[in-house]
Amino acid sequence: MLELYQFELSHFSEKVRFILDYKNLPYRKIEVTPGIGQLDLFRLSGQRQVPVLKDGDDLIAGSTAIAFYLEKKYPDPAILPINAQQRALTLMLEEWADASIALNGRTAMIGAFNQAPEFRKAFFPNQTPAALTKLVNDLPDAARNLGNLVASNLPNALKAVVGAVPGDVLSAGGAIAGFGSEAVAAAKADLAQNLEALSLMLSEKPYLIGDQPTLADFAVAGLSMYIKFPASPALDIPMGLKGQGVPGLADNPAYKTFFDWRDKLYLDYRKIDETRPPVNTPAEGVPQKISID
Repeated sequence: MLELYQFELSHFSEKVRFILDYKNLPYRKIEVTPGIGQLDLFRLSGQRQVPVLKDGDDLIAGSTAIAFYLEKKYPDPAILPINAQQRALTLMLEEWADASIALNGRTAMIGAFNQAPEFRKAFFPNQTPAALTKLVNDLPDAARNLGNLVASNLPNALKAVVGAVPGDVLSAGGAIAGFGSEAVAAAKADLAQNLEALSLMLSEKPYLIGDQPTLADFAVAGLSMYIKFPASPALDIPMGLKGQGVPGLADNPAYKTFFDWRDKLYLDYRKIDETRPPVNTPAEGVPQKISID
């Protein structure tokens, strides 16, 4: 069976999960703990970023490389059109989603975490002690940076939820920089333009390119996760996060067309993983590790 080394809260991992589900490929998710698990991942693949796909003796790192690998080895159903113009548009949109939606979405989401108490509280599992929740909520704005939280001595269960959000770029013990108010404002402005363009593209057709979903659809849907977390049961994330997102974007009626389209894509193609317990209830204080064959 295929094995996907991932963070459940990684938007690049979600892009790959969409593709695997669409192609009806059974796979086992292996949750990589930010920090210690990434060291194990480095021993396995030579780098610390997720996602990484293991298919027998083949190891593929990176969501785009995984997508191309799956399309070549498991071509039915296809995610790349045969028509040259449609294929070119698919590749352009996928690259645009990686470069703009993914990066700006991360910045805007971390900005919302820093600035919106209710959004910040949603990242905590239900069983998080009230005293610990209050401690984080009472931190000064400069200390609410997710990188500082990951580098702190928070319990492992909480790190797995809070730390994994930007985890596909975290190195062990690393801190995040470049998420000041100006960067957040610029990211939100770019995302507003992106969501407007996507809403216009989807106003009269079911998918971004043609009559069938393509890599572009799954990239855009998966990588927009940080703008607004899907309510889909296919995602093992804290219930308080589902349907929540960046204020001014996730709740803006101007982008309803886009988020309705994404909800339908989840309903039609994402599958519920019934093989592992939800991340809402990990054993407190028990480190999660990945296995290496």
